[in-house]
Amino acid sequence: MYGGTTFEHETTTSLCVACGIPLDSQYFDDSSVQAVTQPGEELVLARFELPAQYCGVLEYFSQFTDVFATDASKIATPNIEWKILVNNHGLFPYMSLRQIVNPWGFGSYQVKIRLDEAATVEFVARVLPTVISNSPPDPPIKFVGGRIMGRFWYNAAYGDVVGHRH
Repeated sequence: MYGGTTFEHETTTSLCVACGIPLDSQYFDDSSVQAVTQPGEELVLARFELPAQYCGVLEYFSQFTDVFATDASKIATPNIEWKILVNNHGLFPYMSLRQIVNPWGFGSYQVKIRLDEAATVEFVARVLPTVISNSPPDPPIKFVGGRIMGRFWYNAAYGDVVGHRH
């Protein structure tokens, strides 16, 4: 009791002892492969919108180009800028990647980025003008792909009117 007000905290969800995520969480997984369009265009390769009163975590993302698929040494994407957006804001440090850092199909590195209640996460590829250089040109990228995966769960702090007894 503090200042004449009693606060009761009820926990109705069990948490994983290893990661702290509710055991009843759900998974999300979205992906697409799209043809590269005109410079200046943005391709939304993957998108997930958390429902109201739900929060979550982005656990993995992966990238694909048709050029990388034929030669795994071709990680540079000079005319493609990759970015992850949360609620239309760039997610640091994934705001302006110009190379493949998490290749699709090779076991992506886990990122574990917390997503606020009702957040929208997007994986976007922006087509840039072709860069002219003196080195032999790589084959042009014709297709790009992106995938995002994670977990989400109901968060009583955003909507449990029964649990809020002040």
